[in-house]
Amino acid sequence: ARRTPAYEFFPPALYRNFHERLVRWGRETLGAHDVSPPWMSCYIDGCRQELHGDLPHGPWAFVFSLTPWRSRTFRGGETVLLRDEVLSLWQQGGGAGRGVGMELEQIVRAVPPLFNRLTVFDPRVPHGVREVEGPRDVLEGRLVIHGWFVQPRPYVEGPMEPGELAEFIGRLGVRLARELGTDFGASGVLSVRFSVGRDGRVGALTRLASTLRAAVGSAAMERRVLAAVRAEAQDSRFRPRKAASRATLPLIFQTD
Repeated sequence: ARRTPAYEFFPPALYRNFHERLVRWGRETLGAHDVSPPWMSCYIDGCRQELHGDLPHGPWAFVFSLTPWRSRTFRGGETVLLRDEVLSLWQQGGGAGRGVGMELEQIVRAVPPLFNRLTVFDPRVPHGVREVEGPRDVLEGRLVIHGWFVQPRPYVEGPMEPGELAEFIGRLGVRLARELGTDFGASGVLSVRFSVGRDGRVGALTRLASTLRAAVGSAAMERRVLAAVRAEAQDSRFRPRKAASRATLPLIFQTD
């Protein structure tokens, strides 16, 4: 593949608009504060990317496609991701664990880079790009912008003071340690958002995105974490204000 920093290729105003919109999307959807400097890559005949995992670039990777997919003249070029069922094959007793054969479509998920498609995934999951077969002209290749959403961190919209959110995070940490234990074998990011009314009471709490993985039972672990966050939010009272606020909270878990 041939690549260049995206900001060096596009006119400054056009790139700035794209970059700012991408950052806003990451904050609103993932709780990630920024993006790494994106690359633009073009895959022509013979180019591919073998399965690999990205660490420690950021908690979410992205691929934004500029490929005119429906009128393409090449074969291949799909982003491939190892399926969750394969990553936990033996623990869940699936596939080979039950003596059942598996075909390629049960092992990897293939995502075609449709024009204007933004694909976001946990970069720890083994991923790659299927070999492109066909043109050698870069004007006819698989063209994408890619990088990582980075710097997940709490932030407040509205009149609530950031210090109040910091106090809530401190109480939440104590609750999580008490209810889940200090070493519960999970890693990743779980982002949530909740509203705070003018009376200081917490309203709806929404799960935004999650890369939380546990050695056994990732989904069950995520439910336990969300239950603890909701319980702490319901027990909390913030200072009354003249307007409502909204808090975004990415929870980062790491295993030693």
